[in-house]
Order: sequence, then C-alpha cells, then structure tokens
Amino acid sequence: MKKMLKRYWFFMATSVVMIAVLIFNTEFGLSALSVTAFSVKEMLLVIPPIFILLGLLDVWVPREIMVKYMGQGSGIRGMVLSIIAGSVAAGPLYGAFPIAAVFLKKGASLMNVFIFIGAWSTTKIPMFLFEYSALGPRFALTRLLVDIPGIVILALVLHALLSEKDRHEIIDRAEKIE
Repeated sequence: MKKMLKRYWFFMATSVVMIAVLIFNTEFGLSALSVTAFSVKEMLLVIPPIFILLGLLDVWVPREIMVKYMGQGSGIRGMVLSIIAGSVAAGPLYGAFPIAAVFLKKGASLMNVFIFIGAWSTTKIPMFLFEYSALGPRFALTRLLVDIPGIVILALVLHALLSEKDRHEIIDRAEKIE
C-alpha cells in the first residue's frame, strides 16, 4: 500500500485539488475536468500505436544492428539516422520517450537518442510541409537548416554536461524497462 501511495502521490494530490476546485468553483472545475478528459482521450489514441511500434522494434531489430548504425562510434551515420527517425515519427513529444528508451536498451548511444528526441520535437515532416506551403520555401528551409545543427549542438552540450555516472544511470534505467 505504501509503495502504491508513493508511486501515485501526484495523481492522488491532483485528484484532491480537482475535487476541491469542483466544490468551490463548479464552472471552473467542470472546465478543468473537460480539458483533462480531452487530454486523456488524446493519450489513449496515441499511446497504443506507439507501444505496438515499440514491440515490433524490440522484436524485429537485433541489438547488433542498432549498435552498428546508432551505437557508440556510429558517427555522422548515427546522427543522420537519428534525425530521420525523429523527423518521420508521428505523435506528440511524449511518444518519443518510450521509443528513446527502447533505442537505449538496444544499444543506441545516448548522444543519438538526444538527437532523436530533438528531431522529434522540431523537424517533423508534416510540420515542414505545412510551413513550406503556408510560409514559403525560404522560411521552411531556413528553419530546418538552423534546427538541425541546433539539435546536434544541444545534444553535444547535454552529453558533455552529464557525468559518466549519470550517462550510465540513464542507460541502466532504460535497460531495466520491460
């Protein structure tokens, strides 16, 4: 019981706050409840396909292949593959984190995982196509040409700021996920 309380304390505290808001300001509480229901519905539509893809990735891609193409020493090839994987992905950013964990579990380097998450958040192909058509090719290409080096630089900075112990802890946690 204590373990469950410790694990879900934030959810329970938020629920208590939501109930209090409903009691003291019903209109605002109902509005907050509506937004919460919409978010939960959106997550329920996005998360199952992501977990199906994770299962397929886990089964179909051998660790040796992941290490070869995205692991330590994969160099520019690993970075390019990380950018492509992040750019073609669909869904909100919270969908990137379970995939990043599987990448780490399969032997991808932490640096390439940082690049993948950065690409997922900023270089999506549908967003690029929208910008290209709505804002023009000059804007879309300029943003893309600024974002890609920015993603790589941020990944380098993040990697450099983490101690070796922190890097290993992140990778160990990813490997423990089942």
